[in-house]
Amino acid sequence: ITNLMDNYAIYFGHVLSNSFYPGLQRAIGVGSAFEGWSPREQDVVYQVFIPMTPPRGHSFHLELDSAEHRHVRNFRVRVQLECTCTEEQQAENMLCFLHQPEEELRSNQDPSLLDTLCSDGFLDVQKTARWFYQLVRAIWPALPQSHNWHLKLLPSRRSCQFQVSNGRESFRIEMLFGVRRDDSNIFVSSQPREAYTQSTAWPETYAVAEMKFFQHIARRAPRDSLHLKCLQFFTRLVLGFSFSTYSMKTIVMHLLNVVPVSRWRRRDLLQRLLDISDGLRMCVRAKRLDHFIVGNQGLPEDIRLTPDVLNAPPYNLFHHLAEEPAARTQAINEYREL
Repeated sequence: ITNLMDNYAIYFGHVLSNSFYPGLQRAIGVGSAFEGWSPREQDVVYQVFIPMTPPRGHSFHLELDSAEHRHVRNFRVRVQLECTCTEEQQAENMLCFLHQPEEELRSNQDPSLLDTLCSDGFLDVQKTARWFYQLVRAIWPALPQSHNWHLKLLPSRRSCQFQVSNGRESFRIEMLFGVRRDDSNIFVSSQPREAYTQSTAWPETYAVAEMKFFQHIARRAPRDSLHLKCLQFFTRLVLGFSFSTYSMKTIVMHLLNVVPVSRWRRRDLLQRLLDISDGLRMCVRAKRLDHFIVGNQGLPEDIRLTPDVLNAPPYNLFHHLAEEPAARTQAINEYREL
């Protein structure tokens, strides 16, 4: 998957180098498949996140959506035209979108990003997803993998999903895309957090920061560390229950941040499993499970957060247990069953 994404990145760079479409950076593997704990090995989806940068003559400005739910932060990506009336830009035969006549622009230059992938001046997720599909399909025949693998595009409105197979193996890949917040590991992403998300809404995502945390643990863990096996066991155990795999992942990340990696070895297996189970029990009783990234000032130094994320009060992943008595009763009963 990594080799395939690297090959795509090379051709993305060639195809888009002089265009007015977003620049695409190297894909970052995120989620359980790349972190090493997929609960269902038979139907793994390899999620890759592709950061986008503004093309020449454009800039991106992230605006927090004021009319949003308490537990979800949605942003909009406003696209703004920038003056390019400089000797450097003129040497590239680029006309300034702001100061050249519209007729001359229409006749001599491709449309701006505002005219292709935007709605009302904001980057549109669904238009961008369709553009990604066109790129993936057009570039595929030029890739080395196309000689031995078959590409099948899969439907999605807010990402680019496809399957590659060679008769013996098959891999499902989902390309997510978004924009980095400042110089941090926090992004706004095309991946929705709700059943319906507006096409100009880009939810804040912490997937890259979480992936870097698992990398940090892996660099320090002993060779026989079972922290990923513990996480995989519990995420598989809760399938079919109301506890989400993300909740179990969050509990394990909190434990990994306080229990030394030297105490996740084979001989510690039973105690760590009991710790995870006790963590779930205490969170259900307290009706509270703090998000691992938001407001966590105890993260490794190489995980960079924006000031508003770092200093925010951690939001409660179990807020529904505090707000809905029936949900708390169900959670207590399901914990006893587990």
